Amino acid sequence: MPKQAVPVKNGPQPGGAYSPVLRVGDFVFVSGQAPIDPASNEIVGTTIEAQTARTLENIKLLLAAAGAEMSDVVKATVHLSDMALFDRYNAVYASYFPDPKPVRTTVGSQLDGFMVEIDVIAYLGA
Repeated sequence: MPKQAVPVKNGPQPGGAYSPVLRVGDFVFVSGQAPIDPASNEIVGTTIEAQTARTLENIKLLLAAAGAEMSDVVKATVHLSDMALFDRYNAVYASYFPDPKPVRTTVGSQLDGFMVEIDVIAYLGA
């Protein structure tokens, strides 16, 4: 199946040469999202909890544009600016995904002015 760009009105816009969300057959790929307000393009929140919530709200918006929900997510990759934030981030993250939770990789990364970045893959097949 060819990859299809998913138009997103009022959603996060790419800050470089990438697509925010693609649909390929029964899969939806959401690029790395940060705690950026789509309307103002400003970082939202000064705590890991607020930044994680904003990041996941951006992901929800992009998934919805492709006809998917958080319950369809099968894989997440998470970058944290400091692994000491893991427990606090994890509490917010867990509240966004029903069981069974997606598989996940979480790594410490150098991030530019924010604490968390998350990308996901969702599956829409039967």
